[in-house]
Amino acid sequence: MRPAMVLRLTVLVLLLALVLRPDWFASVFAPLAPAGGPVIYTRNSLLSLSLNHLGLVLAAAGAATVIAVSLAILVTRPAGVAFRPLARSIANMGQTFPPVAVLALAVPAMGFGSAPTLVALFLYGLLPILENAITGLTNLPRATMEAARGIGLSRWQRLVRVELPLAMPVILTGIRLSVVIALGTATIGSTVAAHTLGEVIIAGLLTNNTAFVLQGGLIVGLFAVLIYDAMVQIETRLARRMRI
Repeated sequence: MRPAMVLRLTVLVLLLALVLRPDWFASVFAPLAPAGGPVIYTRNSLLSLSLNHLGLVLAAAGAATVIAVSLAILVTRPAGVAFRPLARSIANMGQTFPPVAVLALAVPAMGFGSAPTLVALFLYGLLPILENAITGLTNLPRATMEAARGIGLSRWQRLVRVELPLAMPVILTGIRLSVVIALGTATIGSTVAAHTLGEVIIAGLLTNNTAFVLQGGLIVGLFAVLIYDAMVQIETRLARRMRI
């Protein structure tokens, strides 16, 4: 077995153990807990918090991908080129406002819970996907596009069969960046009562319990490492297939 695969399996096993059997690590976290205080977070199931955390991230990334790629297709067509600066400005606005500010503005309208967090993650994830989608769709091999026109493909057929498959590795890079950003950013959703792994970190900060902080942060970090690596592998395989 290759060393890279061994490392991936080790990280996966460690993550599963932290989420499913956190009590196994009590002796590791004990020196970081306050005297007489709890060592392992037990107010909520870590599995439930992890699934909710990932669900928010995937929902936000999915929505951001659909909107951003649709906008990129629109502004890379001859009829939509004039709207490209506007699309970029809209996406930039999501990065301009910190997620905490978005949460503060969204809570009065949407209430506490997952909805404000979902909005913040969606807005924050638009820009990387949009920029990469525009880059991918505007830097296609000229010879390939001419060949697609030469065999009589319609504009829709060229988009679906040629442009999007060729641009997909670059688009996936933007999605990967958006997902990794969202994984870390979703932790602040717990400040507005969203059930994410940020709940563990915030509980640790409020009680001066470094064990909780490390526990929550480590799980989020391992999720980010595994998802980042998985998406890199997908991008690499797609890029190789495009070169064949």
